[in-house]
This record gives sequence, C-alpha cells and structure tokens, in this order.
Amino acid sequence: MTGNAIPARPSLSTIASVIGIARIASPVGPLTLAARDARVCVLQFDADDRTVRDRLARGYPDESIEIHGDPGGGVTALLAYFAGDLEALDRLEVELTGTSFQKKVWAGLRRIRAGRTASYAELARAIDAPRAVRAVGAANGANPVALVVPCHRVIGSNGTLTGYGGGLDRKRWLLEHEGCRLRLA
Repeated sequence: MTGNAIPARPSLSTIASVIGIARIASPVGPLTLAARDARVCVLQFDADDRTVRDRLARGYPDESIEIHGDPGGGVTALLAYFAGDLEALDRLEVELTGTSFQKKVWAGLRRIRAGRTASYAELARAIDAPRAVRAVGAANGANPVALVVPCHRVIGSNGTLTGYGGGLDRKRWLLEHEGCRLRLA
C-alpha cells in the first residue's frame, strides 16, 4: 500500500459466517443442531459433534463452526415443542442446501401442520409432481433438518408408518406427541 490509501473493506458477501452448533437432550434422544446466520441448517438425531461438523464442512467449507448455546433459537424452539408448543418449530427459519427438487419437497413438508400427516403420493401431488412419488421419498430421506422440516409426518398411502431415518419408534412417538391417531399395521 502506498501513501494514504485506505484498504478496501470486504463486502458482506465475502465475509464468512459463523455456524453455531449445539447438542441437546430430548425425549427422543440426543439431537445436534446447527444454524448459520440465525437459520437452522442441520438437525440430526444421535449424531455426534464430529459427524455434524463433517457434514457442515462439506456444505459450508469456508464457514467457521463454534459451540453456541442456542443457534438460531433452535434449542429454545425444540424445548418448547417437546413441552407441548407444537407450532414452535414452524417459527424457525431454515437454510436448506440441496437440489431445487429437494428444496421443493422440503418446502412441501413444512406445509404439513403438526397433528396432520400426508402420504408420499399426497406430497408429490401437493408439489405438482404427481408421478415423482419415489423421488419425493428420496428427498424426504435426505432432509438435513429433522423435525423442523417434518419428514416424520409422511406415512404410507394405507395410513401406516413407513421408513424413517430416525427409526419407526421415534417417528411413532413424534406423531403421537403431535396428536396423530395412528393406524396399526
């Protein structure tokens, strides 16, 4: 630098964000939550800190990751949800990384209210992709933000529980917590 030149300030778009991460106990087991710029970007069951950090490093390679007491308000919202405020998770902002189709499915999932369920076929129709039932199922399974993007609310067309990354017992507990009457297989 020569003379009295002032160095250029980096633009906001070039400043890396900090991702906050927290691990909490819940009635359905340990949860690891991460938020970037106050938007929840990861919520996983039973995942240890290292697993979530590795996932975040792949999706956000230039971001720093720090332990945080309540990233994006997610801990507060989860505690409220488990205490009975079933709409608490709806108020969280999310940041989802995936394909445009996955994001469309995940947006459709967020429209399924607590206490309600939808089949994969119903979800496919709701996002204007009625022939993409299997692709909807795959996107549902790739959901990076469990609970907040409520993939547990998707059931089989016959009304029975179907696969869930968190396990069927956990899915059953969540749906019963939300007041869903389940059909026994």
